[in-house]
Amino acid sequence: MSTKRHGKIWIEGMDTPLLNKTLSGRNSGDEPGDRSSVSILPDVWIIKIGGQSIMDRGKSAVLPILEDLVAAHQRGVRFILCTGGGTRARHVYSLGLDLNLPTGMLARLGSTVPVQNARMLQMLLAKDGGIVIYADDFDKLPFFLNSGCIPITSGMPPNEFWEKSAAVGLIPSNRTDAGVYLLGEFLGAKGVLYIKDEDGLYTDDPKKDPQAKLIPEISARELLDSDQDDLIIERVVLEYMVRAEKVRKIQIVNGLKPGEVNAAIDGEPVGTIIRAE
Repeated sequence: MSTKRHGKIWIEGMDTPLLNKTLSGRNSGDEPGDRSSVSILPDVWIIKIGGQSIMDRGKSAVLPILEDLVAAHQRGVRFILCTGGGTRARHVYSLGLDLNLPTGMLARLGSTVPVQNARMLQMLLAKDGGIVIYADDFDKLPFFLNSGCIPITSGMPPNEFWEKSAAVGLIPSNRTDAGVYLLGEFLGAKGVLYIKDEDGLYTDDPKKDPQAKLIPEISARELLDSDQDDLIIERVVLEYMVRAEKVRKIQIVNGLKPGEVNAAIDGEPVGTIIRAE
């Protein structure tokens, strides 16, 4: 039953702790209760295959990784496979910047390349249950996983035209590394694993600086505070990690080293582990 209260339409039973909050005040985030939420798929790994680091290298890099992932799938490991954009995404960003296109349009353009990579992986994994998933189909993930499929999706978040402006420049801050991490955080995933072509995070880009040293473990806060110029992962991921609820750790491994992916899945401290704090 609806009535009027203070001149406003009121529905009986709507007395809640948020009743008199505007949700835009300074303390609007101080919602009632604790900050914990349900973990939707807590036994599922979110695994990203890098675009430029892995996909662009072709079958010599891609096929051995897929063999390892299929082996993990056959022994009961459940995972969602995500793809990066790589060199072609960088190319389309360059074209967009040359045309002075806004950030939202760059995000829309950049989202097309990871989808191409996801489709290629789906064809390669078709016989093993690979299936492409789009953002609108995410509610079907439990069905696909319980059916024995390997869901494959673009790592790019579906912000597209609604991508917020970057602090500096026009290139979207939320690209495939960020999309993969946010997916893991939303699902309350078992872990988020990034497959790259380096042993992990270094003090500098090892391709440019042979003196760069591997960092086996570090916190996201330490890494942000260090203001390191070149990172193996999008900086915004570290910003999300320090305020995350579910995924408080990510791992970066070298997919060009046989067995490294499965070692990470089995909990071995290979590559680089980045913790929230």
